[in-house]
Amino acid sequence: MSDHFLYTTPLDARAQPLIAELTIEYDTRYGDVLRAPGEPREMDRYPPEVFAPPHGNFVLLMRDGVAIGGGAFKRLDERTAELKRMWTSRALRRQGLASKVLLELEAQVARQGYDRVYLTTGFRQPEAVGLYLGHGYTPLFSNEVAPETPRKLPFEKQLVVQVSGVVSARAAAVQAQSQTVTS
Repeated sequence: MSDHFLYTTPLDARAQPLIAELTIEYDTRYGDVLRAPGEPREMDRYPPEVFAPPHGNFVLLMRDGVAIGGGAFKRLDERTAELKRMWTSRALRRQGLASKVLLELEAQVARQGYDRVYLTTGFRQPEAVGLYLGHGYTPLFSNEVAPETPRKLPFEKQLVVQVSGVVSARAAAVQAQSQTVTS
């Protein structure tokens, strides 16, 4: 059993089973709760091109020729990539695959020159909230709101980007500030 990452496109046939599972998951958990009338479903909001280099990317975690996880990102602004479509196979949950995908996406985001990651998850995905908090993401929402209040939950993370072995000044300042706050 050997896992590896494959950079491709959401149109790749190997991605379709995961995308279908993710679509079912979104529809089951949320239906139209987070969608305004006339707005497209989450999985239909972005054309595949936004997840293509040079501004984005789409990755599959492969095992024995089968996609078992994946995710994507797109450009939000010149410094920020927005993670989208994070998913692991329903049959293989609780094996750390989401962490592997998240870390790979963060590394690729940095390789493509971004130093900040932004993402949202839904209020009915506590496992995703735990994943992001466990990987150092900062919540950009109030915890004082009732957990079942329909809303998107945004997070951000400053990446430490190294260019030729030198940490960027902005990333070093952010890292120093976060160490001061947590000390």
